[in-house]
Amino acid sequence: MTYLNPVHHITFDAADPYRLAVFWAELTGYVLEDSDPGDSEVLIDPGQPGVPGLLFIRVPEGKSAKNRVHLDIQPPTGTRDETVERLTGLGARVVSDQRRPDGTGWVCMADPEGNEFCVERSAPERARAAAEATPAAEAAEAPEAAEAAQA
Repeated sequence: MTYLNPVHHITFDAADPYRLAVFWAELTGYVLEDSDPGDSEVLIDPGQPGVPGLLFIRVPEGKSAKNRVHLDIQPPTGTRDETVERLTGLGARVVSDQRRPDGTGWVCMADPEGNEFCVERSAPERARAAAEATPAAEAAEAPEAAEAAQA
């Protein structure tokens, strides 16, 4: 059976849809559809069937509260820290830094209009961490996991 993702677009309210779409296109690598800076609706397309596009719609009111839903970004290349630096250069800002000394954690950021999103460790960082996990470390964690499961 083939799975069909029912989510067609993820929609963002925006004061400046074009500017926000350009930011997210840079973040995701999605393609900016044919549009102009004055357009009231701007779509960026992932170019893959079954993957939702991001749609930016002009609204008169500004953002007034914390997002109830946000996107978690896992960079496909590079590192989480390089991605945070790149996105800051594109106009994002750090809202909350949840990085931990062991390399885990995330950075909560806001796009140029204040929409929150999180940047997690990249796919290569996760793969590297998994490869570095030793059987001894896993064995040492096993009793703690068993105790936690019994609690």
